[in-house]
Amino acid sequence: MTALLLVAFLWPLCVALNVVRQMFRPPKAWHLFSLWWLSAAWPSLLLALIGEGAWEWQAWLLGGQWALDTLGRVWLGFTALLWSLAALHARGYFKRAAARARLGDDGEHYRLLRFTLFWPLTFLGNAFLILSQDIASFYFGFALMTFAAYALVLHEQSDAAKRGAHAYIVLAVIGEALILGGLLWAAGSGEATTLEGVREAIAAAPEGVWMALVLWLGFGVKAGVIGLHVWLPLAHPVAPAPASAVLSGAMIKAGLLGWLMLLPLGMEGLAPAFSTLGNVMLVAGFAAAFGAALYGVGQRHPKAVLAYSSISQMGMMTTLVAVGLLDPTLWPALLPGIALFAGHHALAKGALFLGTSVSEHMPRLPTALLWSVLALPALSLTGAFGAGVISKYSVKHVLEEGGHHYIVLLLTWAAVGTTALVSVCVWRQWQDRDTGDSDAWQLAGWSLAILAALTAPWWLPLPDQSVHVPALSSLTSLVWPLPAGIVLVVVGVVIASALSAPTLPAGDLWWPYRKIAKWLVALCQGVARRAKRVKRSSVARALVLERFVMARLNHALEGERWMRRHGSGLMMALAVVLALLLIWEGSQ
Repeated sequence: MTALLLVAFLWPLCVALNVVRQMFRPPKAWHLFSLWWLSAAWPSLLLALIGEGAWEWQAWLLGGQWALDTLGRVWLGFTALLWSLAALHARGYFKRAAARARLGDDGEHYRLLRFTLFWPLTFLGNAFLILSQDIASFYFGFALMTFAAYALVLHEQSDAAKRGAHAYIVLAVIGEALILGGLLWAAGSGEATTLEGVREAIAAAPEGVWMALVLWLGFGVKAGVIGLHVWLPLAHPVAPAPASAVLSGAMIKAGLLGWLMLLPLGMEGLAPAFSTLGNVMLVAGFAAAFGAALYGVGQRHPKAVLAYSSISQMGMMTTLVAVGLLDPTLWPALLPGIALFAGHHALAKGALFLGTSVSEHMPRLPTALLWSVLALPALSLTGAFGAGVISKYSVKHVLEEGGHHYIVLLLTWAAVGTTALVSVCVWRQWQDRDTGDSDAWQLAGWSLAILAALTAPWWLPLPDQSVHVPALSSLTSLVWPLPAGIVLVVVGVVIASALSAPTLPAGDLWWPYRKIAKWLVALCQGVARRAKRVKRSSVARALVLERFVMARLNHALEGERWMRRHGSGLMMALAVVLALLLIWEGSQ
């Protein structure tokens, strides 16, 4: 296990070094999407499937600690599998670009080189943070994943790609600052170097709720918390389909994992302020779940619709995390359901993003068969088909037993929004469909992702008794959001067509944020110009005063020179004056 852990960490790094080696070879000899490159995530996937373990290395930073527990196995399992399947898809997705590069397209050469270099590095950060148990390792993995992914978003280097990458990196820096600040604050308060120590310090510290708030917001940038979500609908449409799949499927879950590992979820005896934070998270989660659904159905690009679907689904997961603060006794039973929910969403959403490239290069298959398969992960994501039914019911069952019926009701209505979003996505794909005969590698990665998503509860290493299969009598309450969402979409399309409603711009709050930022920059520039004028005026006045003082000093120096020339006469005059004063005083 220890050797396999080292291989899991070193293998993606070796893959990246092999890409660097390609730079010193003629472009025609490059093999950027070789089997070596495809295997970057395979050791991590094997590690997740083999079993649990723990490792330490005291020479690493402040003392490295890594562990693969039950939660870590689930997370690493679906993460490594999605990265593997997306890499498989990428080999076919970039086949035409690779052909252009071999024909002498220098721009395509270096875009592919950059993509294949930062792909394994981004995965390395993703896997490293999942296994890390100490603060330094966890933050190193999170930062590596965050900043390496910037190159994946920027790949096309179009204006839209630059805008999406800009939005991504701006929000990423804000999130990293909040995470680092929260970790250092909690670590300093509890004198802790491990994630468990940070969690305990947050629970015990008088300012613990503020530490938890900072960390919730910091990880919320990645998890798409409402207000911090604006990078997703701008970055996903411009990134290549394989990159969008791992961004929305795997990397967005890193924020959720940060909450699960660092917030004092399920801990008894917390201060009342933590209940307030739980309620804030609950409101924010439902705001994202419903708000993203309402705004997302008005998008034109299929990947933008899927981005808003991710925001909506992560909003649902945010509400489930909030239950860990509001009802700690329910948390041990709820956590496995959240893990299954996250794993199923990662694979289903990854399959949907990969499917957007398949619809753009439709293979020679019967149209009805192709679009039925394209719709399978969408149906599963609604909770009405396949693994989606089990993942949805596993969470709903625990919440109902805990008496949280209003949360179950709201989550059910949020599933209507999910149905509406994925329906619009498939419809937009149909409008943008094009022939091009997808490569076999594309179809392999996409179809295996669908299979993995539909069968997630049966192969993910979940704890015993954590998966709840619904009875036939309860299927109606799980399935009804599907027809309701489709009806809403049909009605909405008819109304929008009648009113000639415009397409909503992707990014929603990004545009007011941008205007506010520009106004603040302009304000700062105005203050700087005003300060510069004040400085010039002050310097001019100081120079005038200096010349006046120096003139008076020069005049005084001239008087001093006159006194030197007439010093003897002045001394005689002084002596006479003193003598006269003495005579006058003696005569009194």
